[in-house]
Amino acid sequence: MKNILILLVLVGFTLTISAQTVKGFVTDNNQPLENAYVYNQNSKQHSHTNQLGQFIINDTKVGDSLVIGLLGYQKQSVLLTEALLQQPLVINLKTKAFLLDELVLTEPVNVINSMVKIDLATDPINSSQEILRKVPGLIIGQHAGGGKAEQIFLRGFDVDHGTDVALSVDGMPVNMVSHAHGQGYSDLHFLIPETINNISFGKGPYYANHGDFNTAGFVDFKTKDKLDDNLISFSAGQFNSLRTLGLFNLLDNKNAQNAYVAVEYIETDGPFESPQNFDRLNLMTKYNAYLNNNSKIGVTLSHFTSQWDASGQIPQRLVDDGTISNFGAVDDTEGGETSRTNFNIQYSTILDNDVEMQTNAFYSNYDFLLYSNFTFFLDDPVNGDQIKQKEDRNIFGFNTQFKKNKNYNSFDVNYTSGVGLRFDDVNDIELSHTLNRKETLENIQLGNVNQRNLYGFFNAEIDLGKVTITPALRLEYIKFQYQDQLSDTYSNLTDTEVALLPKLSIQYNQNNNVQWFLKSGIGFHSNDSRVVLNQNIDNALPKAYGVDLGNIWKPTDKLVLNSALWYLFSEEEFVYVGDAGIIEPSGKSERYGVDFGVRYQVSDNIYFNTDATYTRARSLEEDNGNDYIPLAPDFTVVGGLSFKDINNFSGGINYRYVDDRPANEDNSVQAEGYFVTDLNLNYAFDNHWKLGVSIENLFDTNWKETQFLTESRLQNEAASVEEIHFTPGTPFYFKTTLSYSF
Repeated sequence: MKNILILLVLVGFTLTISAQTVKGFVTDNNQPLENAYVYNQNSKQHSHTNQLGQFIINDTKVGDSLVIGLLGYQKQSVLLTEALLQQPLVINLKTKAFLLDELVLTEPVNVINSMVKIDLATDPINSSQEILRKVPGLIIGQHAGGGKAEQIFLRGFDVDHGTDVALSVDGMPVNMVSHAHGQGYSDLHFLIPETINNISFGKGPYYANHGDFNTAGFVDFKTKDKLDDNLISFSAGQFNSLRTLGLFNLLDNKNAQNAYVAVEYIETDGPFESPQNFDRLNLMTKYNAYLNNNSKIGVTLSHFTSQWDASGQIPQRLVDDGTISNFGAVDDTEGGETSRTNFNIQYSTILDNDVEMQTNAFYSNYDFLLYSNFTFFLDDPVNGDQIKQKEDRNIFGFNTQFKKNKNYNSFDVNYTSGVGLRFDDVNDIELSHTLNRKETLENIQLGNVNQRNLYGFFNAEIDLGKVTITPALRLEYIKFQYQDQLSDTYSNLTDTEVALLPKLSIQYNQNNNVQWFLKSGIGFHSNDSRVVLNQNIDNALPKAYGVDLGNIWKPTDKLVLNSALWYLFSEEEFVYVGDAGIIEPSGKSERYGVDFGVRYQVSDNIYFNTDATYTRARSLEEDNGNDYIPLAPDFTVVGGLSFKDINNFSGGINYRYVDDRPANEDNSVQAEGYFVTDLNLNYAFDNHWKLGVSIENLFDTNWKETQFLTESRLQNEAASVEEIHFTPGTPFYFKTTLSYSF
């Protein structure tokens, strides 16, 4: 009976309000398209489709002309007749190449994200290391055998492994609170690159639907609901590297259902003299079903496991005197293993009064074990300074959002509200002094963490025509709990914190080719439960206050420029040093800078993009000259030139540049910058077979991927030395890939 009523509402809807309002669906081969733009050329009313492909457009009558478009699809025009208004419209768009000249700044929900979608379409991701590099201005570095989460740099932040950038996949958080290796630790290696459908991101703390760790920005990944084709791929390269990939449709739009499975296996020894012995296995399956054109349910199950050895960071002095090469080691017993199993259920529906609801509930089981040695024999001249970091974690949670569009005659308002919960149950979180990965010499920290995060937010997007004003408010509640197993008596420490985070953004569409924006807001990142409770920190949720002023300009059909001036003040930065189990409060800080981006469609087949950012990062509690923030990048450039469908060839060349940056507070020691270029080239024999080659570090640049100013002592040294310790960047690395799609 309920389903019959829903159908009656959908079919009979226009009979009662056809003179004022039209509803419809935008699809691609019967698959709903989200964020398609629907524009009434007569009344100037516009709308975007929701996650079910539905749209509502007001002030519409017979004779009006609707234009429907979405980047990557051919635009369609529909002339409304009396017959069409008697039933919900169904518009099926046809795919086409992504072209920049079709981008109209007033059409997309988010212009910058739309441009990155073009980047992704013209230069697809080829490895897990490239996933985050698709975010303009974001730099990553790997420094532990390939299995450790990447180090992230963004807007003058050395984010470490995720402390100031919130990451999620299909609404499931990636950042780990109170992690054994560092706050916000984000291992994205469970995400198979070829399953990514879209990347959305935002810089600054301006987004009400993002909370913990969203200070420098956020990155959300959305995986595909269905596969265009089945795919089998095999890659082999230098350093005993191989990758095998399989993507297989299990259901393909049968009874409005889709399902597929993805399998990935990787192994490599790396360029190091001590082999990395790295391997990783990824498994993923996803199922989606559409219910009565009014609801959608999706279930994703994934698992990944990885293990590796690492040569570790090496001191500059040993390379300079020729004792070891760039790819040598001091302690090659470092390494680790990790695994993560995810279960995620997503449900979308339309409630009464056209309220859209999106919700997902998730569970993750996560294991982590890491052995490191950064100081060699500084603290223990006999056994060495190797440490073990370990944890076993379960994560439960849900996110729910409600959206409602309301027309007030002279303006429209899109209301969004949401609630969510995340609960982390971490058992036997450990920091220990070990010997040769086998013997535990001393337990430094050992305990259980229980951390709960409950949130709610409200966002109102007020569309006044050329101007859109978006006030928002987010409420955070976090409870910290830690049971110290090393205490002589029972110890169960608890604390609760609350944060109220207002946001306000204004967008002005000067015309179809010029858009201005002003964003402001307050964000935060939580701190490790053990540190908050054991050290009685008053401010466990230090806030970050930010503002952006910028514009997007399309001076010609084939050129788009974006720029922003921004400022971010942190009321107190707590830098958690997970390797030592201590906290280093660095007080108030400020960062400000300029972002600049260029997208240029050289021709229908050739596309250029580049993004540059300049940042000044300083501590506000130190004297001038001693106020540098170590490892904060001050100038970065990333970009590339890609081409496709030229005599069956496609490919691209990509580059990234990081300037020299301070390694300590007085800038007397600097971390060396680098310029690295990568190349990929593919040839399609037919519609099924493709052969590709890729080269990392095309010009064999000698570069340091990650660097730290560290005090260390070798076993034969009488005194310690403080200097740059580094992980070398990949040298010239060639691999080839053969793939078959069907």
